[in-house]
Amino acid sequence: LSPRGTRGDVVILRVGPAASPLGGDLTPPGDKSISHRALIFACLADGETRVEGLLESEDVLATAAACRQLGMRMQRENGVVILQGAGRDGLQAPAAELDMGNSGTAMRLLAGVLAAQPFDSVLVGDESLSQRPMMRVVRPLRAMGARIETAEDGKPPLRIGASDGLQGIDYESPVASAQVKSCVLLAGLYARGQTSVREPLKSRDHTEKMLPAFGVDLAGQCSVTGGSVLKGATLRVPADMSSAAFFMVAAALIPGSDLLLRNVGLNETRDGIVRVLKSMGADLEVRGIRESGGEKVGDIRIRYAGRLRAVDISGALVPALIDELPIILALAATCDGTTRIRDASELRVKESDRLAVMARGLETLGVNLTEYEDGMDVTGGPIGCGEVDGEGDHRCAMSFCVLGQVAPGPVTVRGCHNIDTSYPTFADDLARLGGSVERVSDG
Repeated sequence: LSPRGTRGDVVILRVGPAASPLGGDLTPPGDKSISHRALIFACLADGETRVEGLLESEDVLATAAACRQLGMRMQRENGVVILQGAGRDGLQAPAAELDMGNSGTAMRLLAGVLAAQPFDSVLVGDESLSQRPMMRVVRPLRAMGARIETAEDGKPPLRIGASDGLQGIDYESPVASAQVKSCVLLAGLYARGQTSVREPLKSRDHTEKMLPAFGVDLAGQCSVTGGSVLKGATLRVPADMSSAAFFMVAAALIPGSDLLLRNVGLNETRDGIVRVLKSMGADLEVRGIRESGGEKVGDIRIRYAGRLRAVDISGALVPALIDELPIILALAATCDGTTRIRDASELRVKESDRLAVMARGLETLGVNLTEYEDGMDVTGGPIGCGEVDGEGDHRCAMSFCVLGQVAPGPVTVRGCHNIDTSYPTFADDLARLGGSVERVSDG
C-alpha cells in the first residue's frame, strides 16, 4: 500500500470509511527535522557518528546523498547508520549539482554550510521546492559575506560561489524559522567571531539541542563561535511528532479507537498538537516521559472521546504546530463550533500553499469555511464524499486520508506521491491499525 514512486508519479489513494476502530500500537518513523540535522552535523564532524532511528524518507535520503557528495561515508549495521564525517574543513567540491528533491530543510541548512566553502556549488530541487522562497536565508548569508545567486524572485536554484571568509553577525530574523536559524548558525561555525540569531517567536530548537552533542558550546545562547570543531556523536532519533499527529487525530475521529504511539519526540517547540487536542477535549495521555539524545520523548495514548470542540489558534502557539495545522484543519471540519486559525501565513510558502490546498479539498467535501491570508475559519459539521487533491503536498494528502476515514463513503485523494518525503509507510500503517485505504492508480 505504500505510495512510493519516482518523482512525478501520480499516486491516488481511495480511503474510508473506516470499517473498525483504530487499535494497537505504533512507533511512527524517525523525526525528519532531527534526521536532516544528524546527517549534516555528522558530515561536518571529525570521526564517526552512529545514528539509531534515522528516517529513511525521500527528503532525508536527498540530504544523505548530498552529504556523500561532500565527502561523508555512510553504512548500515544492525539498524544503526554509521557515518564517517568529512570534517568541518574537509568537505570536497561536489562533482555535480546537489539535488535536494522536495526538502526545503536540506536546501536551507546546506546553504549555510556551502556559503563558507572554498569551492563553488549549486543547490537544486524539484518543481515544488523550486517555488519556495530562499531570500530568507540568502539575505543573512550575504550579510556575512557569502556569494549567492538565486533564480527569479529569490527562488532556487542557489548558485553559491567560493568563499574567501565569512564574518559573524548578530541576526534578527523577521520570521520564526528553524531553517533560517540553523542556516545562519551553520555558517557561523566558519565565520570570524560570534554569530547569534534572534527571532520574533521561538521556533523548533533541534539545532541548539544537537550541536552540544557534537561538542559545540552554545553557552546557553542561540549563538556559535567561529572555528568550533564538531566531533562524532551517538544519537537516537525519536519518532516524529508531525507523523504521529495523523494517527492522534485519526484515533480522535474514529469511534471506539484506542491507540498507543511509542517513543514520540516531545520537544517543547513541537508539542503544540498535544496541547491543542487536549484543549479540544481529546482523551490523550502522555506516558513514560524520558530523555534521549537531548530530546524529551514519551508514549502517547489517545482514545476516542466523542465529538471534539472548536478552538482558536494564533500567536506563539503557531510555530509549535506549523506542520500539524493541515491535520488540525481536517479535524476542525468535524468539531462542534468554529475553529479559528490566525498568524499562519507561513503555510502559504511550504511544499504548497497549504491554506489554499486544504480549503479547496475541504470545500469539495462540503465543509463550511472562510479562508484568510494568514489562516482559516472552519465550522464543523457532517462531511461528504468526493475527490480531493493533495496537490503533491505530503501533509495535505495525509490529512485528507485521515478525514476520509469518517466520511459517509469513499474519498479519493489525488496527489499522494510526495507522502514518501516524510512517511513512506503511512498507508501501510493506517491499514494495519484498522483504517480503510487502497492504492488505486499510478500515472
